[in-house]
Amino acid sequence: MRLAFLHSSLFRSRRPSHRIALRLPLRMSSSYDGPWTARKVREEFFNYFRSKNHTFVPSSSTVPYDDPTLLFANAGMNQYKSIFLGTVDPNSERGKLKRAFNSQKCIRAGGKHNDLEDVGKDSYHHTFFEMLGNWSFGDYFKKEAIEFSWDLLTNVYGLPKDRLYVTYYAGDPQNGIPTDEEAKKHWLSQGISPDHVIASKGNFWEMGATGPCGPCSEIHFDRIGGRNAAHLVDGDDPNVLEIWNNVFIQFNRDDDGSLKPLPSKHVDTGMGFERLVSVLQNKLSNYDTDVFSPIFTRIQELTGARPYSGKFGNDDVDGIDTAYRIVADHVRTLSFALSDGGVPNNVGRGYVLRRILRRGSRYVRKKLGAPIGSFFSSLMPVVVETMGDVFPELTKKQGDIKEILDEEEESFSRTLDRGEKLFDQYATRTKDLGAKELNGADVWRLYDTYGFPVDLTRLMAEELGLGINEEEFEDAQEHSKLASKGSFKKDKADLVKLDVHDLAALEKNDAIPKTDDSFKFQLGNITATVKGIYYHKEFVPSSSGIPADANFGVLLDRTSFYAEAGGQEYDTGNIVIDGATDFEVTNVQAYNGYVLHTGSLKYGQLSVGDEVISSYDELRRWPLRSNHTATHILNFCLREVLGDHIDQKGSLVAPTKLRFDFSHKAQISLPELAKIESMSIDWIKKNVKVYGKDLVLTTAHRISGLRAVFGEAYPDPVRVVVLGYDVDEVAKDIDNPKWRSTSVEFCGGTHVAKTGDIKDFVITEESGIAKGIRRIVAVTGQEAHEAFRIANSLKVRLEQLESTEGKEKDTGLKALSVELGQADISVLLKAELKDRLATVRKALDKQIKEKENAINKAAVNALVTFFEEKPDSEVYFAILEVDGNAKILQNVVMQGKKLGKTVYVFSVDTEGGKVAHANYVSESARSRGLDARTWASKVSDILGGKAGGKEDGAQGVGVNVTQVEEALRVAQ
Repeated sequence: MRLAFLHSSLFRSRRPSHRIALRLPLRMSSSYDGPWTARKVREEFFNYFRSKNHTFVPSSSTVPYDDPTLLFANAGMNQYKSIFLGTVDPNSERGKLKRAFNSQKCIRAGGKHNDLEDVGKDSYHHTFFEMLGNWSFGDYFKKEAIEFSWDLLTNVYGLPKDRLYVTYYAGDPQNGIPTDEEAKKHWLSQGISPDHVIASKGNFWEMGATGPCGPCSEIHFDRIGGRNAAHLVDGDDPNVLEIWNNVFIQFNRDDDGSLKPLPSKHVDTGMGFERLVSVLQNKLSNYDTDVFSPIFTRIQELTGARPYSGKFGNDDVDGIDTAYRIVADHVRTLSFALSDGGVPNNVGRGYVLRRILRRGSRYVRKKLGAPIGSFFSSLMPVVVETMGDVFPELTKKQGDIKEILDEEEESFSRTLDRGEKLFDQYATRTKDLGAKELNGADVWRLYDTYGFPVDLTRLMAEELGLGINEEEFEDAQEHSKLASKGSFKKDKADLVKLDVHDLAALEKNDAIPKTDDSFKFQLGNITATVKGIYYHKEFVPSSSGIPADANFGVLLDRTSFYAEAGGQEYDTGNIVIDGATDFEVTNVQAYNGYVLHTGSLKYGQLSVGDEVISSYDELRRWPLRSNHTATHILNFCLREVLGDHIDQKGSLVAPTKLRFDFSHKAQISLPELAKIESMSIDWIKKNVKVYGKDLVLTTAHRISGLRAVFGEAYPDPVRVVVLGYDVDEVAKDIDNPKWRSTSVEFCGGTHVAKTGDIKDFVITEESGIAKGIRRIVAVTGQEAHEAFRIANSLKVRLEQLESTEGKEKDTGLKALSVELGQADISVLLKAELKDRLATVRKALDKQIKEKENAINKAAVNALVTFFEEKPDSEVYFAILEVDGNAKILQNVVMQGKKLGKTVYVFSVDTEGGKVAHANYVSESARSRGLDARTWASKVSDILGGKAGGKEDGAQGVGVNVTQVEEALRVAQ
């Protein structure tokens, strides 16, 4: 039985192999001027299902924030999983859906479903593709779904019926799954020739090891025609391809593997858009259609490369056609992923996006001969032009996409040339040594220093007939991690600081002015000049005499970096001379107006007078801004809920959380916390502007409702941050009591432009840290979403445990209790879940005790009854059904002791894989030479494990659970 997942294997392993794909007849790419443009193909699909009373549901995001099991959305049904699983709220909009259709944006890159390294090599692999789909949720079933599919393909799209073949599930007698005769009957009723209706053993879809599942029915198309191609269906022939899959979700697979009919049956279909277009346009390659031809045209305009000619493998001698396909595919993936909130970085899906961009950039530079830095942002508009009407998020986010693409591409452009030169040196050395693999340590350096993803280096090596030494690579990676941990400790110990003597010298040195750090309130990089280099308690003219990897300080005439202050952590980033020097900034501190950037050189040198780019890490700065503004909102809401006595006693603004300490004598109750959190979220939803401006200190102190830290020495002028009102407006009417209705604070930190940028707010901790001092920890944005996701998953697990029984429930509740205690989730949700878990735990403990008492009573009574019925018997043997409960065995043994009878009892703990056993030897039996320890030892020879005790009684635990009957025989 084939285990498919969410249509992501719609085109399955039966896709033609690279070897076969390379034998495709070559067709030149050309603009399409026939009746079935890509746009019309999609429109007709939409129109058809609208006419069949289906609701259009926009594609879900390619970034599945609510599904941690996926890196990217890879199938149309992902957003309907709650319906199929029966967990959807029936009163919600989603819960009321009966019929739906759309074109789902899908990405197959990274994780289980990864086509990244295959893209460009053949005619059909893509990292981004569209999946046309229609769904029925407990409405129509096989008959209508089959009629819709056949009608659309033959009567609307006009595909020749004699070139279409359909499959139905052949059944699996061994697993008790019948042949799908119903689907077969409905296909035949469409007038299809019986030899075009084919049984297939692979046509069974499952969401996972358990849960909803059912047979599927595929539609295949023969590109050639004029023949019977039935024997080629489900094969590797690239000219007989699957175009549509209808999944009939009619069963639920239980934990024991059995199938039970679902009370509500569903239909889930998926048709690859790019593949369908190639069929309707009579093209042998998806890349020869007008899905891609506009992108190819723009690539040629931007690069001046020769036109795309549709060559593959060895026929693509110069590699330019491969580059066309890779770049066209990758710009689509990046455009859609970034429009859905994806951001290239070094973790998870972010790293996949970074790999895609860098892989594409290298092909642009190496094969297409064009400069990089803003290439993909120049190519991206053609994707927006051709697809923005169907996916409006592309148009809305075009500016954001451009900004991120340029930032990432420009960053890589700085190291690509140098990295390639180094790669060439490594490759030449490898060949000179007669080796076949690049040294793994060299491959790691290309990644760590020059930003080359490992798969990109692997690709470059393959072009030269080389591999990479994976084991050496893993060792180098692990060594780097360990070194990084040591460096972190060193950074903490060797933090570069300016002392009072240094500051006195600086004040007298006109060549090193105080730093203009006003640019920290703006976005983006700035140019600056190196004014001072500080190492080992002295200022030096250049870094040339500073040891490699040593920490030192850099003073600039102006900076975009934020120096740690007011509870907000410092920025990190780079001070760069493009192509020459990269100084990694790991700490930023301000000393009496001089902003010192501490870090070390990754490569190159710095000298006083150098013009550099001050480039803070924008991805790190964003959450810092959000958390700082959220701290102001929290401070305001605390005063509103708890009273005017609230005074700030400390704060921390970090990228992952905010922490706020304040005066308050009592623990904050859950209702109060709920009100504070709700009020804070309301401020975010209001999406008011955040204003900041310097005012004269004496004037600013008079603002009604001002929040300032008692005892803090503020500069004059002081920066005032106000939510919702322009600072100039406040300054004109200082005493107006309406300023009391908003947050007004003295603050030199960085903030969001609008409160809505914070996205969300969750309080994760409330505690006392000293007498009269309380602390609140909270998270915002993605961290808040993650807290909600974790809380929801814990809630679902508790709900699932409530329906279980016995040991499974007991073990599950214990594990959940520990996990819940450690989880960084909403304080309110945690309290709610703890109360609910305690109720379930109490009920289970009562049930366990009652059950144990009943079983114990029955076991003891069985012994008493035995001797009442057989008073002359001297010994009692039994295998008790008490799940290996040693306590009950001892109670039975004690009852035998009271009666003066000899006893040997056993019980199997199947789940634990153990056998408990216990005995008692009566005085009369001992007088005849029977020793309880010897008796138990003989049993242990059979059961394994250990046993021990005294002459009159012994007990043990064995491990051979299947030998308990034999052990009983030996005991007897």
